[in-house]
Amino acid sequence: MTTLAPPTRDEGVRQHSHRAGPPADGGVKARTRRLFTGPPDDPRWARPALWAVLVLAVGLYAWNMSSITGNTFYNAAVYSGTKSWKAFFFGALDSGSFITVDKPPFALWVMGISARVFGFGTWQLALPMVALGTGSVALLYRMVKRDFGAVAGTIAALALALTPITVAITRDTNPDPVLVFLMLLGAAGLMKAVRGGRLMPLVWSAVAIGFAFNTKMMQAYVVLPVFFLVYLWAANASLGRRIRNLAVATVALVASSAWWMVVVDLWPASSRPYIGGSTDNTVWDLVIGYNGFGRVFGESSSAGGAGNGASFGGTASVYRMFNDIMGGQISWLIPFAAIALVGGLVLRGRAPRTDAKRAALMLWGGWFVVHYLTFALAEGTFHPYYVTAMAPGIAALAGIGGVMLYRAFREGSAAKWGWVLPLAVAVSAVWAVVLLQRVSGSGTLYTVAEIVAGAAGAVSVLGLLAGRFLKRQRLLGFAALAAVVALLAGPAAYSVSAATTASNNGTNPTAGPSTGGGMGGGGGGAPSGADGRTGSAPTGTGGQSMGEPPAGANGSSSSGSSSSESGTEASGAESGTQSSGGQMGGGAGGGTQVSSEMITYLEKNQDGATWLVAVATDQTAASIILESGEPVISMGGWSGTDNAMTLAKLKSLVKSGQLHYIIVSSDGGQGTNSEITAWVEANGTAVNSSAYSSGSTSSSTGLYRLDASDVG
Repeated sequence: MTTLAPPTRDEGVRQHSHRAGPPADGGVKARTRRLFTGPPDDPRWARPALWAVLVLAVGLYAWNMSSITGNTFYNAAVYSGTKSWKAFFFGALDSGSFITVDKPPFALWVMGISARVFGFGTWQLALPMVALGTGSVALLYRMVKRDFGAVAGTIAALALALTPITVAITRDTNPDPVLVFLMLLGAAGLMKAVRGGRLMPLVWSAVAIGFAFNTKMMQAYVVLPVFFLVYLWAANASLGRRIRNLAVATVALVASSAWWMVVVDLWPASSRPYIGGSTDNTVWDLVIGYNGFGRVFGESSSAGGAGNGASFGGTASVYRMFNDIMGGQISWLIPFAAIALVGGLVLRGRAPRTDAKRAALMLWGGWFVVHYLTFALAEGTFHPYYVTAMAPGIAALAGIGGVMLYRAFREGSAAKWGWVLPLAVAVSAVWAVVLLQRVSGSGTLYTVAEIVAGAAGAVSVLGLLAGRFLKRQRLLGFAALAAVVALLAGPAAYSVSAATTASNNGTNPTAGPSTGGGMGGGGGGAPSGADGRTGSAPTGTGGQSMGEPPAGANGSSSSGSSSSESGTEASGAESGTQSSGGQMGGGAGGGTQVSSEMITYLEKNQDGATWLVAVATDQTAASIILESGEPVISMGGWSGTDNAMTLAKLKSLVKSGQLHYIIVSSDGGQGTNSEITAWVEANGTAVNSSAYSSGSTSSSTGLYRLDASDVG
């Protein structure tokens, strides 16, 4: 194998000129100048290019922010957290703290702090997601540039910013943008520890992953095997010291991951919310069940795992990332990244054990591979937006591998691998055309992208070959630029689509046009639920957009509200019903309907109760919370099968005057809640629709009034 000469700071780019550095005094003026112009040894274009990429990212993530619907489930929990610090800490769906959402609350805290500081509204909830999404782009740039130069860093940052599913999920209120940023912080700490061999950067890396665990539980741990392997192999320290440091970091990881879980599980169950999604009212069950092994193996100890086995991204297989649903979301650069990973490792084959460049390749390559296998082969509930966690690995490999392969090709070194670059570009450009052919006829945007990808790809391959034979460096540079255009034209089209048209599918956000396929299909298929459970997506009984303050929050009724900002079809007063009602023990969706008129009636007759009403499922409760601003009990969690409400608990709430109204299905319930349904129907007073509806026809609604006298 041919050994390459030590690469320059900026592989693949001639440093034609460097500007003079800032004044040696390092004052405020000098630091401000560096912020906009970069370090003195950077090429002049580097920092402006970074700022351009960041502006692009902000534009895509924040475009028409008022139209972002978000995930109503999490929006309601954030709103409840602004009304109660107890609900804030536990991540409760309602401000009365009856039941939690099915995730740990760190992402809710991030949005909740913004909402407490700036007020609850659309941009207030979106702001942290836009900031963290953009921060991830900047952090990836810094990490890649540190070892491979400004060209590689810029390409990596641009590739991440233009990853379609990343654009879609960052324009949402699901926790994934927070998860990705924390994982990248962990990676940054790891690489600092690898270079210096010191303990504290590794500890801070572990703490970042611990906070990521408190964002989305076991998904944060997918990268841990890679982190351990990279540090154990490449850290600049003796073997004994590496093992000792890993042991200390593991303690930090456990502590930062488990502290909230331990506090909650030790808290008396009678004075805290029920842990939504669990079978035994513990966070531990949620960790190992629905949010743990259930995701991978399709089985869960969690009652909330009713959706397990449901696939919104196609059948589990190695091909999953390339299917009709997932292909346009994430697969554009996968062929190039895979080839670049192998080529890059070969080119660094004889480097010392502590070589930082090979360690970076191991990190990003491992990040990509373990996520790919986990998501492709997962038998449990799987949503397209999960794969945003894989995007940093793909983007980093595109930048790193592209520069390394370009340099080898240009210099004619490592003869066997020096010719891989044209092949990688050709394969990736062809795949981009295939993906765009799948949506042929969906719009001019995709037609233009297909033409650009095909033409730029051909120009790039021919230019690389001609430049190599003719030894024309400028031609090679032009061909490399054409390759970037060819590989990013398709993702750019999908990302623009995600920013401008795909903003109303808050529970299962995707980018680009629908390509059919499985449940939830690409580009705005049927929504699925908070994070993997089947059922109707809550839209708000008044059809309001993501963050509009609930009308009930300031004492006014929201009946008749519309959704001109969100662009979604209004329900409630305009349609008369809301479709997210549910049976007591049945699955999500269907069942009793809740209209805005009914909510207005409940508000007028709350009579000092803590909770406005008790309903079957989270999505019904979330909708009513956001419209009324009042606490609402979800008795069965997302799927309606959580054991959060028992008959004894219901009687206690009614007797104490904390709850007066409950909605049941006219055909009863299933499972343990059927007992509650029978008792309510036998002891409560049915509320006829004529009590709140302006229509002339009276009918049974499933709404019952219960008072202390009804409890025997």
